[in-house]
Amino acid sequence: NFGSTFAVLVYMLSRTSAWAPQSFPMNKGTKLHATVTDSLRKVDIAKYEGLGNDFILVDARNEQNPPLSPEESSKLCNRNFSVGGDGVIFALAPPKGKEEEYDFSMRIYNSDGSEPEMCGNGIRCLAAFLRDLGEGATSYTIDTLAGPIIPVMNEDGGVTVDMGEPILKAEDVPTTLEANADSESVVEQTLEANGKVWKVSAVSMGNPHAIIFVDDLENDIDFEVDGPVLESHPAFPAKTNVEFVQVLADDHLKMKVWERGAGPTLACGTGTCALVVAAFRAGKIPRPTEEGKSIRVTLPGGDLFIEWRESNNKIYMTGPAELSFNGIAVLK
Repeated sequence: NFGSTFAVLVYMLSRTSAWAPQSFPMNKGTKLHATVTDSLRKVDIAKYEGLGNDFILVDARNEQNPPLSPEESSKLCNRNFSVGGDGVIFALAPPKGKEEEYDFSMRIYNSDGSEPEMCGNGIRCLAAFLRDLGEGATSYTIDTLAGPIIPVMNEDGGVTVDMGEPILKAEDVPTTLEANADSESVVEQTLEANGKVWKVSAVSMGNPHAIIFVDDLENDIDFEVDGPVLESHPAFPAKTNVEFVQVLADDHLKMKVWERGAGPTLACGTGTCALVVAAFRAGKIPRPTEEGKSIRVTLPGGDLFIEWRESNNKIYMTGPAELSFNGIAVLK
């Protein structure tokens, strides 16, 4: 029912060079404004994007839980009748009793109202949001449903995120595909879907990913059909993000992503991390032995750089996060 969707008043900001930080005044804590009628609410928002994966950010640093419901957030994400976005991200207070361990918490609702465990592009946008709110730290320890995540602010305005270790054990991804590799993991296992036979690798970055390597991204898949069928395949009981990947060089991959709960997006940070792990494990590209050496991944919205560090088994993702505008959204 679009009669109850959001109208938006936004104050557009001029764009500057890529990865350049912006700033704007905003008081700490969510503003849910009373209006002349009881049926109308307004909330302060800021819009950020990481390689075109765009999010609505809400400042709720004094609160433990999101001030908007999944349904309200889904309506905010409507691109025709409201702000538009791939999801709504809430900057929250750290968990009670864990203020010494965490700086903030992050929760996110997808455009369909579902709640993912984490979002790689989203947490870069959250870090930029915190910077622009005046927090001023060079790094933050963020509590997420996927565990602690640490974004680091770079001097060029980009953000490098310690994404933690990949989860490889099949039942922990989770997937019911039969494990066929070490650590009870799934590497290019056979899966039938949409009348086709796929070779699927399963990796979790706190959220599930099904990675499929193809020779030609433009001709080997029917993206709009194969994506949603694989997302909802029974072999992934929590559903899954789906990454189709083409190898361009030993240090360069190209991908298209069908995100769980959001559909086609221009970028997916956790998916980019997962597919680099899958590429190494399937022998598609060699794993660099030199620390600091990254793999370039080209997404529809641009490039991310991923390092899977052997010394600690952690994955580091580097990419941009930019402010588009801030304003006030009205819930009717």
